[in-house]
Amino acid sequence: MGLAEKILLWLLAALVLLGVVRLFAAPLKLALKVLLNTLLGFGALFLLNLLHGVTGLYLGLNLFNALVIGILGLPGLILLVLLKLVFI
Repeated sequence: MGLAEKILLWLLAALVLLGVVRLFAAPLKLALKVLLNTLLGFGALFLLNLLHGVTGLYLGLNLFNALVIGILGLPGLILLVLLKLVFI
């Protein structure tokens, strides 16, 4: 295999890699955004539970609650609080 063939092979591999990265960039960005929002949801639940003595509200610190808050944001937190007040 000559030098020109090796260079062409590397260029082809780089183009394929670039295509794969561009193909999966949007889903990875969405997954990272949901992960970040879920972590922020955990933080919001933690802060709400720290204020349990003052507010009387306590929500479980679990993945479902964090995902609801992470995906829906503040309306998700309000939804969980309303569900807690209605059913308990």
